[in-house]
Amino acid sequence: MTGIALKEQAEKMLLNRPDVQPGYTVRVHTKQMEGDKERIQIFEGLVIGVHRGHSPTDCSFTVRKVASGIGVERVFPLHSPNVEKIEVKKVAKVRRAKLNFLRGRAGKSARLSERFTNADEFATAIAPAPVAEAPAPEVAKEEVKAA
Repeated sequence: MTGIALKEQAEKMLLNRPDVQPGYTVRVHTKQMEGDKERIQIFEGLVIGVHRGHSPTDCSFTVRKVASGIGVERVFPLHSPNVEKIEVKKVAKVRRAKLNFLRGRAGKSARLSERFTNADEFATAIAPAPVAEAPAPEVAKEEVKAA
């Protein structure tokens, strides 16, 4: 019974984020505190794995980039308030759920081919995932009489 109650509470805390999947090249904007000031830091890389948790707010994804010849990976919680926004830059064609094999590759062999060539196809692919919301109350419709 407590699991159901926790899931219902978690659904209220969901944020409107794009549906991130392995093979997407994303830019993740995160809030960073430096002393008294807060700034936005951008981490751009390839999503190599997505973890879907027990509750809707447990989702996280791993982003990998190569900086100065060294591979850097970072795990982001999908519905964290510290994640300002997620931009999807490219969508690649992949046949795996986890792209861990890219860790051992370098150069051209570490590239993935893009899936979409049309801007309309790309826009529909990165549409935000639907967030479960409470049904809106029905408003009485007025009939318009033709004169």
